[in-house]
Amino acid sequence: MTFEQLMPLIIVAVVLIAIVILFTFIPVALWISALAAGVKVSIFTLIGMRLRRVVPNRVINPLIKAHKAGLDVKINQLESHYLAGGNVDRVVNALIAAHRANIELPFERCAAIDLAGRDVLEAVQMSVNPEVIETPFIAGIAMDGIEVKAKARITVRANIDRLVGGAGEETIIARVGEGVVSTIGSAKMHTQVLENPDSISQTVLSKGLDAGTAFEILSIDIADVDVGKNIGAILQTDQAEADKNIAQAKAEERRAMAVAQEQEMVARTQEMRAKVVEAEADVPLALAEALRSGNLGVMDYMNYKNIDADTDMRGSIGGLSKENTDDDDQ
Repeated sequence: MTFEQLMPLIIVAVVLIAIVILFTFIPVALWISALAAGVKVSIFTLIGMRLRRVVPNRVINPLIKAHKAGLDVKINQLESHYLAGGNVDRVVNALIAAHRANIELPFERCAAIDLAGRDVLEAVQMSVNPEVIETPFIAGIAMDGIEVKAKARITVRANIDRLVGGAGEETIIARVGEGVVSTIGSAKMHTQVLENPDSISQTVLSKGLDAGTAFEILSIDIADVDVGKNIGAILQTDQAEADKNIAQAKAEERRAMAVAQEQEMVARTQEMRAKVVEAEADVPLALAEALRSGNLGVMDYMNYKNIDADTDMRGSIGGLSKENTDDDDQ
């Protein structure tokens, strides 16, 4: 085939490729859908979205949905929210749900809640249909030392005005737990809590625990109350055990001091006996020296020996008499 014969085929191929590229870059089908839904969007606006790296159907489809729901939402608002990293479809769904429930929710606040990381649609649904939060068993101790465990069910509703910057469910549970513990602790007897568990919910609810949170507490109901350990008796037992250990330690200290004093007295006695033995050893030497020097005569020495022998005899007789007396007593 000559070039002149191939020329028409080449032109047709180029036209087809151009049409494909055109329909790929320009969402003509989406433009037609918008016109059919009554949303006026120019083809140049869609081309501008492509150039700004905005996916057109992520903006146009929520815009069609909002228009059909009767919301006054501009395409620039949706596009700017998309460029900010928000979820346009979820924001529009939340606006529609709030509109149906007669809840005043401007687009700016809804977009701010979405950009803050909260599920704005879930918040609107919770505002219409309150949620029940169940706490675990919370233990408190009454004044009589008995532990009381209570489980509460908290009915909360989302507060849209405080969703941005408001505390979450964990704060609500913590505050309610603190209120339950303080209420049980202020009861004189644990039986008062068991007889009237509503006093816990009434006291806790009156404290305004939802301040600064993203929720509004509607009611606090005590689901279950149980009696735990006798903490007062356990503490008294532990205190008595500690006192006993302290007393034993002090008694052991006194015994050790007495033993030390006794050993010291024994040592002193032995020292005194050693001195006596040493002194007795010096007596013969002193007698001999007295005899040599003439200070002691022979008769004086004999009298001394007689007296010493007489003393030993009396001591022996006294010892025998004491043994005989003990035998007679037995």
